[in-house]
Parts: sequence; structure tokens; C-alpha cells
Amino acid sequence: MIGRLTGRLAEKAPPQILLDVNGVGYELEVPMSTFYGLPATGQTVTLATHLAVREDGHFLYGFASEDERAAFRQLLKVAGVGARTALAVLSGLSVSDLAQAIALQESGRLIKIPGIGKKTAERLLLELRDKLPKALPGLAAAGGLATAAPGDGRSDIVHALLALGYNEKEALAAVKTLPEGVGVSDGIRQALKGLSKA
Repeated sequence: MIGRLTGRLAEKAPPQILLDVNGVGYELEVPMSTFYGLPATGQTVTLATHLAVREDGHFLYGFASEDERAAFRQLLKVAGVGARTALAVLSGLSVSDLAQAIALQESGRLIKIPGIGKKTAERLLLELRDKLPKALPGLAAAGGLATAAPGDGRSDIVHALLALGYNEKEALAAVKTLPEGVGVSDGIRQALKGLSKA
């Protein structure tokens, strides 16, 4: 089991990154909450990881914190929730926001996430009510993530929105509202805010 990786950030193509660890390139999928905090390409980063072995291949997921990984693993235990849905949840809500939504049983916050319908939201609230707080020992001490360096990357923002379940029309419309020269991380964040209000 690969539990943690430290290496040079070789590529960023949300939601995927390529991490060069002593000459070996690891492809990881990360939630947008982790992506926002990544350093510039070429910098060193350490990520907690989760390796999923399925019939169609081995898939590696990376997380900025142990709490994010713990939340991801709890989400995977919910019936009908796969890795893509779990990543979408963590991209739409921070771990603390997710924990708060579960604690307050707020299905409305979950339904705003692409791919989460009313039934799935209710199942998440029910099944995670007692499990999620116990799985997140570091939640109280969790800090915010720094934003990535600015630079215009509208195609990256569109790709990230498509990967999160939005259709091309929604993604392109959201990107049109962004200010000129916006960074990828800020752009994704602003686009998601705009789409959640729509």
C-alpha cells in the first residue's frame, strides 16, 4: 500500500497531477481542495495517498491532509459512492464544511455538488453521521491551504469543471464570467461558487 508520497510536482492538469518521486512519475487524482493548495510546478510536495486496486487498473489518489484522506475513505464506504463521487464531494466542500453539513444534517449543501442527488445526499447524511467525526482527529487543528500561483489557465479550469461533472455549456459559461488573467486555482474556486448559485 502506498500511504504517502513526497516528490517534485511535474504536471498539473486538474483533477490530475504527476508527481516525480526519484525519477518515477506517479499519476494521482486529487480533489480541488488539495489542488488549490499545491505549490508551483517544479516544487516539492508531500501528499497522503490512497491506492485503489480495481479490475480495470490501479488508481492513486492524493490529499493535502490526513483528514481529507480519512474523509475520502469514509465516503467510499457509503453504498453507491465511488472514487469520482467522493472526489466531487471533497472538491465541493472542505472537510470541515462536510463535517458541519453531516453534523447539522444539511442535505441542501450536498445536493449542490454535481453528481449528488437527493437520495445520495440523504444516504451520506445517514451513514456518515456517527462515522465521519471519529475518522477526523485532526479536524480541529486543520488550517487553510495557500492558493497556487496566478496565471491564465482557462482551459485547465474548463477541464476541471468537466471532470467534476458539469457539462461543457455550464463550464464554458462559468469561465466566461471570470476576470482576465485569473489563476487556475482561483478560477476553479470562483467558477464553482458561481455554478453553485445557478
